[in-house]
Amino acid sequence: MKIVIDARFTRNDHHDGISRYGASLIAATAKIADVSMLISDTRQLALLPDVPYTLINSPLSPTELFVARRVNPIGADVVVCPMQTMGSWGRQYGLILTLHDLIYYEHPAPPGFLPAPVRILWRMYHKAFWPQRLLLNRADMVATISRTTEALMAKYRLTNRPVRIISNAPQPAQEPRDPAAGSDHTLVYMGSFMPYKNVETLVAGMSGLADFTLHLLSRVTPERRAELETMVPNGAKVVFHNGVTDDEYAVLLKRATALVSLSRAEGYGLPLVEAMSVGTPVIASDIPIFREVGGDAASYVAPDSATEFAAAVQKLRDEEHWQDVSRRSVARAAEFNWDESARQLVAAAHDIVAARSREKRGQ
Repeated sequence: MKIVIDARFTRNDHHDGISRYGASLIAATAKIADVSMLISDTRQLALLPDVPYTLINSPLSPTELFVARRVNPIGADVVVCPMQTMGSWGRQYGLILTLHDLIYYEHPAPPGFLPAPVRILWRMYHKAFWPQRLLLNRADMVATISRTTEALMAKYRLTNRPVRIISNAPQPAQEPRDPAAGSDHTLVYMGSFMPYKNVETLVAGMSGLADFTLHLLSRVTPERRAELETMVPNGAKVVFHNGVTDDEYAVLLKRATALVSLSRAEGYGLPLVEAMSVGTPVIASDIPIFREVGGDAASYVAPDSATEFAAAVQKLRDEEHWQDVSRRSVARAAEFNWDESARQLVAAAHDIVAARSREKRGQ
């Protein structure tokens, strides 16, 4: 069975969530199946595993409607796209489309890196559910990364296709920190600065944590940074890194008291799993997806309560408690791994091939 995974959403400079998900899934699946990938820019190869590839159009190109003409000659049994937007007209292969979350129905502001016309279409698309249904029902199967999103898909009847979980996971080979070595009085935030991420409450909570430093690691526009800087309480320490390397992230994470995220909505919450995998406690907003990911290892607070956030940080001052949470975090993160995700994908692909074979025999 030949599986082709669409890697055209891979970034050219550094991974975002979708980019890392696709690259990690390709690397893990290639260990147990015949896998190749689609790219739209050879610069993407720097962030992708060493597997065979085919160079085709950008997924944002108008020619995406007819992409099957480029993919059919590859001879794939199943094509897997980490998004739900891949063209499907005239396809001769099984197709898995992925829906990560429904965040943008509640928070419709589009990512800033998208071209202006695409941002307009993005907002229009998220005004109703029927366009999503049209996209998803073109597939043989729909994948998602969490039970939380799976439940929302069922609630809003987004597809009549089978839905499978193909989980997200932390990067492999992360060596957990020694709990006995303690931590710095630092807090780490890794994520965007879009409004639903609710960074404002993290900043406000620092008013009661004068001896802690909040490190905001991701890239931020000058305008957004200036807006947040006006909210920093007197005497509070907040550092804007405007992007860090993977190595810098690992160093900061392994010294921090906690990774923090008070997002009002998430598709998964990969930074939580990344932190837990190295034994860094997590303080997160009390939303369903974070409960699913963090289990009983994370601390949960009301997303709009700076007071609850500060209290959760204060609780981690107790060394014995911090060490216990650190150990439980490692155990929880071990439940998520890319090898299991690859097995989930291959099982789904086998089911599609079998179903298409039965359908063909029945004709």
